[in-house]
Amino acid sequence: MSAGMERTYHIKHMVCPRCIEAVRDTFTGLGAEVLDVSLGKAQVEIPEGQLTDAMIAEALASRGFELLQEEEAQIISQVKTLIVRQIHHQEGPLAVKNSVYLAEATGIPYPRLSRLFSSREGLTIERFTILQRIERVKEWLSYGEWTLPEMAERLGYSSGQHLSGQFKAVTGMTVTQFRQLRDQPRRGLDEI
Repeated sequence: MSAGMERTYHIKHMVCPRCIEAVRDTFTGLGAEVLDVSLGKAQVEIPEGQLTDAMIAEALASRGFELLQEEEAQIISQVKTLIVRQIHHQEGPLAVKNSVYLAEATGIPYPRLSRLFSSREGLTIERFTILQRIERVKEWLSYGEWTLPEMAERLGYSSGQHLSGQFKAVTGMTVTQFRQLRDQPRRGLDEI
């Protein structure tokens, strides 16, 4: 491959390892050399003069992704990716407070992140985090993986009762009622 231009692309709706592979395949199919792909981001070498951002955006859109070009949109996507990674892809209990984790990971003070997120998304970072936690609990409940106290500990709740109360507030049903449903309603991570 001839020398190209190295670029980092920020991509919305990447929420799982399959998404990483789909994005990798998309860039490879476009003739780019993939240097690294992680949730929300792809670092690639683009052949000189062969691909435009519009072509890349269209190829990603055909697979359900969105190319982010505005800085604020990239920050929002990064925050969402960090929260999803922390809740859905981390083994063991959460290690630090969410606000500290996000501020350290982005290099942006949490009050600024919070204002930006709320103004762009119409919900707070805290609410987004709660919704992600509840989806994780639904997943664990559907597979019978953990007890409620174990789930609470892994997700950083003070107790199983606190988690149970929040579950009911979000879903409108108790954990027991959810377990008894034949068709347990869950949402895709990118739909939250």
